[in-house]
Amino acid sequence: MHHSYRTSGICSSEIKFDLEGNIVRNVEFCGGCHGNLQAIVKFAEGCTVEEIEQKCSGILCGRKSSSCPDQLSRAVRKAYEQEQKAQ
Repeated sequence: MHHSYRTSGICSSEIKFDLEGNIVRNVEFCGGCHGNLQAIVKFAEGCTVEEIEQKCSGILCGRKSSSCPDQLSRAVRKAYEQEQKAQ
């Protein structure tokens, strides 16, 4: 299922991705540091929600209270939980 997540406190304004069960696919960031986000997208492709949380949750960007990887971990967890409730 396709998901869109509005970010908070970072340069990127939105994260779009697909979930196939708990597998993350087709991650796309809107805005942000293009080079770094290309790497994040490649690393995230095919990972589980849990793997992304383990690797990305709590990462900060400078003095910001979050980061693009941290927001991705929040986005995939929220989407996964929403899908589980809908079943």
